Amino acid sequence: MRKTFVLGVIFLYLHVTLMRVSFVSAEDEIMDEDSDRSPPRPHHVLGRSKRETNSFWGNLFNFERKPKPERRISNETLNKMNEFSERNNRFLSLFTVVKFNNEACMSASGDNGTCFPQAECVRRGGASNGKCAQGYGSCCVFSKSCGASTNQNCTYFTHNGYPSSFDGSGSCQLTVYKCAPDICQLKLEFDSFNIAQPGSNGVCNNDQFIVSGTTTAVPITCGVNTGNHMFVDVGNDNSPVTLSVITSGPTFSRSWKIKVTQIKCNDAFRAPEGCLQYFRGVSGVIRSYNFDFTSGQQLSNQDYTTCIRQERNFCGIRYTACSDNVGYPSGGDPARSRAFTLTGQLAQGGAGSVGAITGSSNCVTDWVTIPCATNTGRILQMNGAVCQDRLCGDIFNSEGGGASNQVPVYSYAKPFRITYHTDSNETNDSGNRGFCLNYIQQPCTPQQKK
Repeated sequence: MRKTFVLGVIFLYLHVTLMRVSFVSAEDEIMDEDSDRSPPRPHHVLGRSKRETNSFWGNLFNFERKPKPERRISNETLNKMNEFSERNNRFLSLFTVVKFNNEACMSASGDNGTCFPQAECVRRGGASNGKCAQGYGSCCVFSKSCGASTNQNCTYFTHNGYPSSFDGSGSCQLTVYKCAPDICQLKLEFDSFNIAQPGSNGVCNNDQFIVSGTTTAVPITCGVNTGNHMFVDVGNDNSPVTLSVITSGPTFSRSWKIKVTQIKCNDAFRAPEGCLQYFRGVSGVIRSYNFDFTSGQQLSNQDYTTCIRQERNFCGIRYTACSDNVGYPSGGDPARSRAFTLTGQLAQGGAGSVGAITGSSNCVTDWVTIPCATNTGRILQMNGAVCQDRLCGDIFNSEGGGASNQVPVYSYAKPFRITYHTDSNETNDSGNRGFCLNYIQQPCTPQQKK
């Protein structure tokens, strides 16, 4: 009987002690400093101090002790706990309450999501798609369609029935509210975007993609924009930004999936103010909206800036026209690339080809501006002329004068920027595609580093 009583008291003590567990501290150490194989100390895992374990009867009968404030466990700590469990064949207590940060995660389908407990994901209107936080959380993906709103950091805007094509008409809108007061920008990434092409005048008459509620004007676009992006500035208040896809006209297999990411004011990924497109990295590809060698057409009323971040130890930038594997349609000049076609008189089929044109007095309707562009990397060009800022025509060459050969164009003016402008009517320019340019930054010379 005495033995049974003692065992009963011990069992009651262990049961009460385990039931008092409320959290695992993210700041407590999991391993001893002298050995990475040392097991977690009980007062760390169970969230109790050593002083609390000194009194047997105090732990058994003192139920009025105020609980410690709840603290979240970091993903790094979770990794250590799981590594220790796997090495030593031990597991966390079933009574341990695990908290983790709501960080970005990659879902099982490849979309970006946010790590939440599964119940929290459902409550917020997301869909659980894979695990995160070492299996303790669900990768929650937010996908919204016509007439919906969102205040999540990462949301996908799709049409009804995506990924099947959309053949309806009307207006499909997503209203985006800030997820935090310190949000300054939205990044729109066109994972998939294919709506009707503009009319012969370059105006988006049938289908339109419109961004409203921003602090800077965003041009209306249409056509093919898969793989392109936009950075849009939002105001200091809580006014929402509205994304609208308006469809009408003839039957067409439309489709869109736009990733909407909210960017904080102090985020390193934030684009400089006024930059509709923003690229980071030593090299990349810049395309105007609706640029496509096969079916694209230059859009009218485009007026925006593309910015490239200057990387460390790089002082210049070189642009080249993208490789054209399609060439002009029947009747045109197959030797001419369509990677750079910004003229005031380029008809379909290549009639009216004009070569390279430069200067503000010559490029008066459509152009790109590259500050102090040269074909030598110096102020003076091969023909002895000074650098040019404004380029147009159907050949990418900073010399102008109707030059017929595509050559690299250099610029050492900072910051690295390209401004793109088209007029309101592209009727005479139905052969224009806009531009597609490769860029690669140029290393600083010893003199430039000084």
